[in-house]
Amino acid sequence: MKNITKFYLLALILLASPIFAMDGVAVIDMRTAVLSTQSAADAFKALEEDPDYSANLEEAKSLQADRQTIAEKLQKDLETLSQEEIAQMQKDIQDKGKDLEFLAGKIQQAQEETAAKIFNDSGAAMQKIIGELITAKQIKVLLAKNEALLFSDPALDLTDDVTSMLDVAASETNSQSE
Repeated sequence: MKNITKFYLLALILLASPIFAMDGVAVIDMRTAVLSTQSAADAFKALEEDPDYSANLEEAKSLQADRQTIAEKLQKDLETLSQEEIAQMQKDIQDKGKDLEFLAGKIQQAQEETAAKIFNDSGAAMQKIIGELITAKQIKVLLAKNEALLFSDPALDLTDDVTSMLDVAASETNSQSE
């Protein structure tokens, strides 16, 4: 019985000691690192200036405003409207909702395509930078910072380091190409 108790006590101590207390452990949020760079900000600014994208955005805002106006009118005049008018207004709200969903899908697709292009363009540089940081900081375990990671000490987070180094690499590339 004593051996089982000792075993459980030892297991509890080993499991209770945080993995982050070990040297050589770090975390990174690669998505945030890449999307926080200046080149990502420039790419999304260019997307916002794209005529098709901005037209879709404006149309979506207009549809949302129209839906809101119809809904407010319906709520305000509900007692004085006929059943046909109520049905027509509800149909208009639904139709505008479907149009809004379609536009939201197009807008989201454009954003996702832009993000994918940014990831694709910075992939090699990011791998190089992560490799350099692993060597420089003597990292033995690199964890992805995501929903599964409940807590990490901010001092272990390489996200900002990678973002800064990607910005530096991009500016060096731009200055060499000029």
